[in-house]
Amino acid sequence: MAYELFGEKFHDIAFKETRSISISNHPELPNDDFGFFEAYCDDEDCDCRRVMFNVASRNRGEFVAVIAYGWESKAFYAHWYRKNDPEIIRELQGPTLNLGSQQSDLAPALLKLVSDRLLKDPAYIERLKRHYRMFKERVDPEHFPPVMDKDADSHPVPQTRKRHRTRSER
Repeated sequence: MAYELFGEKFHDIAFKETRSISISNHPELPNDDFGFFEAYCDDEDCDCRRVMFNVASRNRGEFVAVIAYGWESKAFYAHWYRKNDPEIIRELQGPTLNLGSQQSDLAPALLKLVSDRLLKDPAYIERLKRHYRMFKERVDPEHFPPVMDKDADSHPVPQTRKRHRTRSER
């Protein structure tokens, strides 16, 4: 499954809502500004409910980590994946360093920063879920039609959800 930056489809929203953290005097990270650029799965048949944070360092001028985060329960990912493999479920649920991405020497400390700061903010997690819904509606309107839900503060939510098909199922 391929991931695409949220800002590619929603530039203005991403510009306003992308998180960044300025670090100074941190025991494991250099003084720097880090941007957490969201990327979502662009597979039409996937409802993984995950985000990839592409973490950029202002000082280095490059991405220094890719951190995966799935906000649903272990039971959700076991059902979605159709296997209850604890190691795979842990990778899907996150937060975790994305195994398929190049990581810098800063990646482990950035993973801890994401866990300890960003993912402790319920409003931020709700924003990620909203961005996910928006993104999926754009890439897969057939399975994610805009439908109003009274509990979603007038943000559309998907009516139907499909899991990602493996290559052998296609």
